[in-house]
Amino acid sequence: MPASLVASIVFLRLQDFARRPASEQTRLRAQLEAVVAVTAAEVDPAARVVLEASDGIVIAVLHDAKGALRLAERALAATAAGLPLCVGINHGRLQMVGRNGGEGMTGDGLAVAASIAAFAAPAKLLASRSFRDALAEAEPGLEASLVAAGTVNDAGLRAHELFKPDAAAPRRRSRRYALVSAAFALALVGGGAALRASSDGHASFSDALAKVPSWRALVQKVNF
Repeated sequence: MPASLVASIVFLRLQDFARRPASEQTRLRAQLEAVVAVTAAEVDPAARVVLEASDGIVIAVLHDAKGALRLAERALAATAAGLPLCVGINHGRLQMVGRNGGEGMTGDGLAVAASIAAFAAPAKLLASRSFRDALAEAEPGLEASLVAAGTVNDAGLRAHELFKPDAAAPRRRSRRYALVSAAFALALVGGGAALRASSDGHASFSDALAKVPSWRALVQKVNF
């Protein structure tokens, strides 16, 4: 694996981990490791790197933003069993530390993922703008499942635009596109009727089109 790489980074953070008794920390970490073993199994071992963090586990997934999102969502389902998990996802650059990455990883991609996970509420997932863009490139249209969740500043006053999952968002977008198409079709029909009903029967097509609302106006009325 190269010393420097770009990946989708899933940060699985255990809420308030440092404040918990040692016995509870051991139990929670063991539960999280079991969750990761199951959820990461469908990702090619050669395309992922799993690292331990002080308050959770980090999974770097190569060339598969969709797989990284699916992994994160499946891991988050473990909160139903009482695992206090918060998830942050970023897409960025990582640097392997030590021979063959034996000492772990560092880099801006990891730092941003950690910051985003720190902002995520229990049983919630937050993603960065760069991850949403990577998802759009990997499978156009899938990024619509991540909707805006605001902007936050980390400890270094660096701003991060955040997104959260919304399974209903793609369906809403499809309905809006259908509404725009229907409105445009009706406008064209109305324009044809206006042309036929012109008093002198010789009105130009451009005059008729002047009576049809513009495509831009229709889109604005739908308000994407």
